Amino acid sequence: MAIVQDWLPPSRENWELICQIWQYFPLITTAQWFLDWYPQGKTSTESRFNIDGKIGWATMESAGFITLLYIMYALPKEMGLAELPWGNWTMAGCFIIHYIYRAVLSPLFLNPSMSPMHPFVWIMAFGFQMFNAISIGGYLAGYGPTSQYEWAARSEWMFLGLVIWCWGLMSNMFHDDDLREIRRSADRKQRKEAAEQGKPVESVDKIYMIPKNGLFKYVLHAHYLCEWIEWGGWWMIGGWKCVPARTFLLNEISTMLPRALQGKRWYEKKFGKDKLEGRKAVIPGLL
Repeated sequence: MAIVQDWLPPSRENWELICQIWQYFPLITTAQWFLDWYPQGKTSTESRFNIDGKIGWATMESAGFITLLYIMYALPKEMGLAELPWGNWTMAGCFIIHYIYRAVLSPLFLNPSMSPMHPFVWIMAFGFQMFNAISIGGYLAGYGPTSQYEWAARSEWMFLGLVIWCWGLMSNMFHDDDLREIRRSADRKQRKEAAEQGKPVESVDKIYMIPKNGLFKYVLHAHYLCEWIEWGGWWMIGGWKCVPARTFLLNEISTMLPRALQGKRWYEKKFGKDKLEGRKAVIPGLL
């Protein structure tokens, strides 16, 4: 049953249109190189329209994997496909695992706090997730390889890609948790002081320090780098000709790279260049 006729799940014509448009997303992100404004996270701004950080993050990031799941369920039925190659389900499973962690576990259960976000950030991220899910979902659910033979012919490096994907995900989790520990430590300290002084506990959503463990010794946004490695491995799982996977990786880099450089300027302003000890923004020794 279609939620939106010819769009969810998408017809082949609409899917091809989405894939074509989605490849031009980096043109939109060029604005990030000129506008030093990103009202979310450490660079969030005060606004009466702000959305709670945890709720905003969970809702905008969940759109992708939920949409992908629906397309994987509905499109094969519309096309009369009895089954899909197990490689398709492997890629879908990897995508869903990542976003259950990023969209559900991290904001709602693991992060001690999250800064509020502007509705503009939420809208842009929600749109990213929907375009990406339709592009990937259409490919995996019927418009890409539909037999094990087709899959094997396209994906020669599947198992190596899966290893790289797993390493990227685990590294991403490790570095995320290092950032969380900064807030957890501040929260424990404030709770202890509040108990001793009989005062209410203050929020720690705006407490920041320079992370120093793992790849944070070399770059300030190690979690970004690990996520790029993760999705690079995921592209390998689908094969180099898997356009939706390639587009996803390039689109992530195009929007996260200027964000990382903006974040480095923020760290320099807050802590001073000397405190960064030569760390780069996201690529060790380079950028």
